Amino acid sequence: MPKVSVIIPSYNAMAYLPETLDSVLRQTFTDLEVLIINDGSSDHIVQWAANIVDPRVKLISQENQRLAAARNTGITHAKGEYIAFLDADDLWELTKLEKQVSCLDDNPTVGLVHTWTLLIDREGKKTGKVLMTQLEGDAWQQIVQKNTIVVSSVMVRASCLETVGGFDRDLHYCEDYDMWIRFASRYAFAVVREPLTNYRLHPGTLSTHCEEVLKHFRILIEKAFQSAPTELLYLRNRGYGNQNLYLAWRSVNNRDFKAAIHYRQQALAHYPQLRYSWDCIRLSFALALVQWFKPDGYSKVRSLIYTLRRRVLTFRHLS
Repeated sequence: MPKVSVIIPSYNAMAYLPETLDSVLRQTFTDLEVLIINDGSSDHIVQWAANIVDPRVKLISQENQRLAAARNTGITHAKGEYIAFLDADDLWELTKLEKQVSCLDDNPTVGLVHTWTLLIDREGKKTGKVLMTQLEGDAWQQIVQKNTIVVSSVMVRASCLETVGGFDRDLHYCEDYDMWIRFASRYAFAVVREPLTNYRLHPGTLSTHCEEVLKHFRILIEKAFQSAPTELLYLRNRGYGNQNLYLAWRSVNNRDFKAAIHYRQQALAHYPQLRYSWDCIRLSFALALVQWFKPDGYSKVRSLIYTLRRRVLTFRHLS
């Protein structure tokens, strides 16, 4: 029986999947199985998978049922003590699994361990931006306010997953956020403070569909607070505020600046104190740059910032 089951849902993702799988097979931790869930793809994934010689890799094909159902199919077939999730366009650093397995082995009360995440562009080039989440321990009150966990960074105990249940198939977006909230209500979290996960930003990323994301966020957050104590209900508005701020940034990246202004206004309406947060200050500055330099000028400024970030990241790595 493998120690770790890696679940990779895939829907027409052959542009990235070979590189993603390679980042798994190159892991320093090798006691694993890889379950690729072909969720009704129309690309050549079946023919490609037929040529994979590594016996640890299995392709499971099903009719298209969307992301949550695909992950649940992987969970059903998984044999590992631990389960790691990886989207078909993301990448792992070499020691990602090794360090997470060590964390769970050494901390029996921890049900979920995640890592810091480095953002990469559609070509796989590092943007220099690192998501340095600090969620650990009893994390419920923190995570209902803001989800800072990237699904491809997560490893969980299979036994804990049996208790909290699978991904909500009715949620077409934010199904991972819903899962983390349910985990946090029962189990402690841990975080490996290294950027061991690479999250790819590109037009195919689900989080670009802002209106649908907000619709499904409302479902999960209201569900999360159904049985919450009265004294904690104020956290719900903070959750709405942070989610709208996140969507404002997504709108900026989509070059929909009118939507970005709208979501920023909604964020502050729900959680006025956000105006003093660094994320909101940066957002206001970005929107000001659009007004001053127009969208093309803003894109050039952002490219310059990415270049500077990459140089800083390279300098830190070399030193």
